[in-house]
Amino acid sequence: MRIVKPKKFLGQHFLKDLQVAKAIADTVDACPQLPLLEVGPGMGVLTQFLLPKERELKVVELDYESVAYLHEHFPALDQQIIEADFLKMDLRQLFGGRPFVLTGNYPYNISSQIFFKMLDNKDVIPCCTGMIQKEVAERMAAGPGSKTYGILSVLIQAWYHVEYLFTVGEQVFNPPPKVKSAVIRMTRNATTQLGCDERLFKQVVKTTFNQRRKTLRNSIKPILGKESPLLADPLFNRRPEQLSVAEFIDLTNRVAQEISD
Repeated sequence: MRIVKPKKFLGQHFLKDLQVAKAIADTVDACPQLPLLEVGPGMGVLTQFLLPKERELKVVELDYESVAYLHEHFPALDQQIIEADFLKMDLRQLFGGRPFVLTGNYPYNISSQIFFKMLDNKDVIPCCTGMIQKEVAERMAAGPGSKTYGILSVLIQAWYHVEYLFTVGEQVFNPPPKVKSAVIRMTRNATTQLGCDERLFKQVVKTTFNQRRKTLRNSIKPILGKESPLLADPLFNRRPEQLSVAEFIDLTNRVAQEISD
């Protein structure tokens, strides 16, 4: 069978460097024994290094050409190749409700959506590894005070410890992307309850960062209103990138109390 051609509309950039592929596959070793789900395996450059780990492995691929290629070249995976859109899958049914490791050379056009889905299923995804755009990886790993610290940073770090592992150049892909890439690993932290309303927490984080250059006093008005006495607090002189996850949780609780009165 001929080689699969990368499809731009699927955000495909096929990794061709085997050393990099093995290094990505080895990131799952930090979360031993758990089953593995690989997203977007393409022609299996990463899959070939995951299979020898002798762990239950499923792969999900939307591209029908890649699915046919995988069936032909990885017969051992036959029943574990899922032709589907990852973003529409019910992940809690995938391994009978058991926790699993999410990994892959993620499609760059949906990488943020993949991690929001991870957050929605955090109780069954204790570990997530893989390759994404360098810029997105930096945002996920950034701490308060950084220019790259934002919505993704806060929402993910509330539940996961994020490690920026290494950078990958453009030349190891076909076709080469216009950006550098990076490999990350996220492992669940000890948090089981945020200590605030999770829905309101997301709303506060997104609302304030959507106007990140403004102080909290101005950016949070869509939630609190212009006349809220809470806005007189010195905390609201700060900008969202100056707040830690814990401070966002505290802010959410204060907002919750104010809007419930």
